[in-house]
Amino acid sequence: MAGMSVEPYREITFDKDGDGAAGQREALSAMAAQGVTDLVVFAHGWNNSRSVATRLYSAFFAPFPGVVRPGVRVGYVGVVWPSMMFSDEPIPDFESVAAVHPGKDAVVERLAVLLREQPEDESAFTEFGALLRVLTDTDGSSAFAEGPAVPPVPDFLLGDPVVVCAMFADALEEAAGPGSVPTPRDAFGGRLGRYWKGAREALRQATYYTMKRRAGIVGERGLGPLLGGLARSSPGLRIHLVGHSMGARLVSYALRGLPDGVRTVGSVTLLQGAFSHYAFAASLPHEPGRGGALRDLQRRVDGPVVACYSRHDTALRVIYPLASRLARDAESLLGSDRRWWAIGHDGIQAVPGTAALTLAAALRSGVPASGCVSVDAAEVVGEHSDICHPQLARVVASAGRIGG
Repeated sequence: MAGMSVEPYREITFDKDGDGAAGQREALSAMAAQGVTDLVVFAHGWNNSRSVATRLYSAFFAPFPGVVRPGVRVGYVGVVWPSMMFSDEPIPDFESVAAVHPGKDAVVERLAVLLREQPEDESAFTEFGALLRVLTDTDGSSAFAEGPAVPPVPDFLLGDPVVVCAMFADALEEAAGPGSVPTPRDAFGGRLGRYWKGAREALRQATYYTMKRRAGIVGERGLGPLLGGLARSSPGLRIHLVGHSMGARLVSYALRGLPDGVRTVGSVTLLQGAFSHYAFAASLPHEPGRGGALRDLQRRVDGPVVACYSRHDTALRVIYPLASRLARDAESLLGSDRRWWAIGHDGIQAVPGTAALTLAAALRSGVPASGCVSVDAAEVVGEHSDICHPQLARVVASAGRIGG
């Protein structure tokens, strides 16, 4: 591909339901037939165009020719799926929101009008809440498939919109820290006017919920079965999955979609993963009778599952906990509650035997050959999208046993 930093390179695409373009498995099998021994498959996070994703892949893959050991021939694959950028801004980009929710332009436009005009009327909030449910297909008018890939509907979509928007407004101010200046209660024109700040965040979180649901579906019903087919047609090919942000959720759910007995995945590396740090746990610390959504699926990997995390990632420290509350946890909005921390914030949790390494230690001695591994990458990862570093390429190569 023109402008790509490495070859051979292919892109595979999936729609929101996990359906892929025809001939994609055959194209990857052809790479194996041409001598490729290992495929590094990377899934982007919240990117709103194919070109943005391709630029990310080119930048991330660029160091690989210099870190791969002799005798290993690597092929590179970029996963393109319908998503949007993970912005740190609390105000949504309405063009991106519309792109994520095709066919809902009128709903998005009306939401934009309400946020722009900020009516001092509880009925406007009632309308706003109803529109969010239509936007996310949680109003009962259109059913979507259920299953492990589909997260529970968060309570902010089901609760009283005035209460919800007030709660988000309060949470955003508290998350801003003790040095911030609280928004005056009449800054937006009155008591209810102040809550429109929370309404903006509610729209952002509604779109986040859609992307969370979609990433799981694309991984489990799209990428996982494709890899299973590839294992049958090219049994000697080793696959190394890499995912950033919501793409980390996608590649992790691909493990659920692998056919039984497939051991073609040689490693998984999660970069600033935007999903629960308890995902792989067999038992949740706060609810021992339940496991994580991906409990024990690290055993489907013929190598390690490595989670790179950074304390500098504000998106995962503040925004992710806001998005990840379950319906019965209305008192847990902020990141002080460890239950809702992201795997990209503090690594893999509650999995016995998980190795905890600094980035320096991982680069010096390599990562373990199997099991779960958490790597503190804060020395190079300064914020959520700051992942294009040679050091992280070396972590991927080490996890896949392809590094020099």
